[in-house]
Amino acid sequence: QVRLVESGGGSVHPGGSLRLSCAASGSIGGINLMGWYRQVPGKQRELVATMTTGGNTNYADSVKGRFTISRDNAKNTVDLQMNALKPEDTAVYYCKTNTPWSSSWGQGTQVTVSS
Repeated sequence: QVRLVESGGGSVHPGGSLRLSCAASGSIGGINLMGWYRQVPGKQRELVATMTTGGNTNYADSVKGRFTISRDNAKNTVDLQMNALKPEDTAVYYCKTNTPWSSSWGQGTQVTVSS
């Protein structure tokens, strides 16, 4: 079982920045993907950004150029730097890890962008 602890959510004005962090612990051997998803009430959880152990990244079109994912394989952490935030980025953000045999989710952290 992989345990994920997220931090860094909060409230910002449009155009502001936040940085989310996620630390993995427990049965972390075999983690091959770490990333971030988000969900708003009444909608499906959607991919924001992911990064493989080899460094390959995948971003949602809506965040390209504004968000940057980074990962420390030695520390088993993944961060999401979010710049130029928009009201439509408001959501609960979840950290996720994949191993060849399972996926794990964090508890979620709220990000609110409003004026």
